[in-house]
Amino acid sequence: MTIYLLGAFLVSLICGLVFTPLILDFCKRKRLYDIPSERKVHKNATPRLGGISFFPSMLTAFFIVLLFTPIVEQDVLPVNIWSAVFLAGLLLIYGIGIIDDLVGLKATTKFAVQIATACLLPFAGLYINNLYGLFGIHEIPYWLGVPLTIFIIVFIDNAINLIDGIDGLAASLSLLALAGFLAYFQYYGVYVYTYTIIVAGMMGALVAFAYFNLFGKAERNTKIFMGDSGSLSLGFTLGFLAVKCAMDNTNIWPYRPEAIIMPLTLLIVPTTDVVRVTLFRLRHHKPLFDADKNHIHHKLMRAGLNQHQALGCIVGLAAWYIIMNGLLYMVIPTTAIILVDIVLYCIVNLCINHKMKAKV
Repeated sequence: MTIYLLGAFLVSLICGLVFTPLILDFCKRKRLYDIPSERKVHKNATPRLGGISFFPSMLTAFFIVLLFTPIVEQDVLPVNIWSAVFLAGLLLIYGIGIIDDLVGLKATTKFAVQIATACLLPFAGLYINNLYGLFGIHEIPYWLGVPLTIFIIVFIDNAINLIDGIDGLAASLSLLALAGFLAYFQYYGVYVYTYTIIVAGMMGALVAFAYFNLFGKAERNTKIFMGDSGSLSLGFTLGFLAVKCAMDNTNIWPYRPEAIIMPLTLLIVPTTDVVRVTLFRLRHHKPLFDADKNHIHHKLMRAGLNQHQALGCIVGLAAWYIIMNGLLYMVIPTTAIILVDIVLYCIVNLCINHKMKAKV
């Protein structure tokens, strides 16, 4: 199976490297740029349609692997209703992201589409039905699991969208999470191989984008942002994978007590950041859907770091959570791990606040 994963990654990577320069030329001809403003950190007008390449690149890789899998092996790669519903939902969220990048949409309109898209998965039978002892809760009924699933998918989708504030951040955190899901699904075998192909394809598209996003130059028309077409697609994909990982389904894989802590750990940095920002807006009576500069990357830059230093710190924090939670899982319950994670995040933010005050 490893050869298929590598093939999906490389096909998607090549597609991304081919598509992105075409997107850059299109943006230049149509003068489609993300214009600098007070709430943005970039200084030059930059194209923001990089995420347009994600879905086509991943889909191309997926279908090429599907084409060759039955020829090479006797076992055909399983594609079920959940895979089809996921791809349909991803196409819808991808489309609304493109519209927003091109003409702009109200935050409430995007939010409504996110909810509608998230509803597709539980109505197709994919929903969170077990919390594996988190806060003392184990199996949960369908009527509770469905709204919980919809909330989680929309929440993760918005978390990735909101963390996309400096070069490479959303891409790097998503790559780290995707790599974790890939390793986890690969470990559990044939019934989730379809999702490993999807993940490998998305990773290839992200690496291609990151090359232009991190190392491109706006003045040379080689730099690009992912825009909502990219961040919303990534968020929906990660939300789907989180729910897929957390669902207790013995027809696919055995009972896994780590199934809830796994996605929580992989996505803890963007999700805790959006919780903190939401609480901040509520406390200061600010509109929840209005953009601001209070995310962790903004705070690190106000503390004196540049974009690449802030990126390194946040990705390092995400990697540390993965290592720490993996070690803690062997000695303490899941609920205690989450409490430790929250305490650590609070300490990190207090340290950043102290550095910001010292900087002033």
